[in-house]
Amino acid sequence: MKTKNKKQPDMVRVVSDGTITPEIETELHAIAAMADDTIDTSDIPEVTDWSTAVVGRFYRPLKETVTVRLDSDVLHWLKLAGKGYQSRLNAILRKEMASQSETRNAA
Repeated sequence: MKTKNKKQPDMVRVVSDGTITPEIETELHAIAAMADDTIDTSDIPEVTDWSTAVVGRFYRPLKETVTVRLDSDVLHWLKLAGKGYQSRLNAILRKEMASQSETRNAA
């Protein structure tokens, strides 16, 4: 659905339901075929300060369903903090995996 932009009358706002029309597909192919140096990026500010960037913020590794046998007291301890005990277990294992990788790389 197209609507006029009141603040910038020369621009049109497009709201999509997720489907790609033939017109949009043609436009996307035309953009993909353009050489990078012909694309006008002057309205996009260059990022010069990456100090607040979060590493891995959008990283979502694939999950696998597994069966793990845990001591009952360990499972009880994980569940004490409430919902999300499997995610906590994964975080604990990931932290241990990272620390072992750092130890191996330092050697």
